[in-house]
Amino acid sequence: MAQTGQPNPASTQVAMNRTGWKLYFTLPIFSWALYDFANTIFSSNINTIFFPFYMTEAIGNNEVLNQIASTFVSYANAIASFFLVIFSPLYGVMIDRTGQKKKYIAVFTVIAALSTILMGVFGGASLDGKWLGMPIPLLMVLILFIVAKFFYHSSLVFYDAMISDLGTKQEIPLISGFGVAIGYVGTLVGLAVYPFVGNDGFHEAFIPTGIMFLVFSLPIFFFAKEKPLTSPKKESFLSGYKEIAATFREMKAHKNIFTFMVAYFFLNDALATTIAMMAVYAKTIVGFSTGQFILLYLVSTISSIIGSFIFGYVTKKTGARLAVYYVGILLLAALIIACFAVNGAMFWIAGSMFGVALGSMWVTTRTYIVDLTPEDKRGQFFGLFAFSGKVSSIIGPLLYGSITLIFADYGNIASRLALGSLIILTVVGLLVHRKIRED
Repeated sequence: MAQTGQPNPASTQVAMNRTGWKLYFTLPIFSWALYDFANTIFSSNINTIFFPFYMTEAIGNNEVLNQIASTFVSYANAIASFFLVIFSPLYGVMIDRTGQKKKYIAVFTVIAALSTILMGVFGGASLDGKWLGMPIPLLMVLILFIVAKFFYHSSLVFYDAMISDLGTKQEIPLISGFGVAIGYVGTLVGLAVYPFVGNDGFHEAFIPTGIMFLVFSLPIFFFAKEKPLTSPKKESFLSGYKEIAATFREMKAHKNIFTFMVAYFFLNDALATTIAMMAVYAKTIVGFSTGQFILLYLVSTISSIIGSFIFGYVTKKTGARLAVYYVGILLLAALIIACFAVNGAMFWIAGSMFGVALGSMWVTTRTYIVDLTPEDKRGQFFGLFAFSGKVSSIIGPLLYGSITLIFADYGNIASRLALGSLIILTVVGLLVHRKIRED
């Protein structure tokens, strides 16, 4: 065993051998990054583009019904997030007790991919009758979307925690940035399904998206590395809630972590809601056609790729705390421009800025959690990190959807008011983040 405070020669040699591109293209790291490629195909195609378009196509044909479609999309996202709030803290405890991540990533990914494929099956089905006042195909697509999104986000808790197994503290910001950048390349590949969406409807994008999500996830199932625990704990699954409660009682000992999670709550609230609603907003407010929005999304994706790499180095240079703050400022500016957009050019600017903020947020926040947390409780804090994000993913869509529902009779002004609420959330998040002090 190496003496305390002195470098381990073996680990130093490994670090020397993993400089430059050699770091990124080791098989475990590339397999891990390729999962970001896979899950971003799902996130962009289903959560951001084709599911909202499907709902607008199925429900909305005027300004008032467009706002109702926005409400359905928002509430479906909120329901999925509600279940994540219940389970995500337990996922972190499972990581700390067993050290297993790949197994759960595989199971959750398969369920999410199959649910996505079934969305396409029911979306194109000719079923008569209604249930709960809704056409059966529409209701089934809604339910399957909630299931798919729940298991997709569940897998990300284990995926995010796996990053600490892949490199040194100095390498993690670069690995994180590489993963996010590769992920947004996945967006470009995922959008290749658009030319095959015909006159029958946007549901035709669901089946190929589910297949691609599953296929590109396979490498992480087999090649990613995780550190096994020498003596895993044998405790019941539900007893994890006690550990979560105990972690909350440790707030005084981990003040910076909890302050950051409160800040992240508000920032992610605005971010996640914008991801879910930007397609509907662009079509109803700015008048973008489907093709125009796809092109905008491609440009914002390229911005995300560039921003991910840049902020990997910014994080390494300035530290994760300041990097998160800079990303929040960028997000605020993008939302303000989008809220007051009166033409396509303004929305192009806002979309490009939002793309940089989106990619950079994952790079900076994942790195900051690793910086702040003690190693023996890292999985538990990653679970709480997900908990903070998922609670916010309930509040944001509920707030947005409720505003569009209440003010639906006012037409498009309802969507501007809803987006304005996200500006307020971002400001609150930045103010809380400023209270974090370096130890």
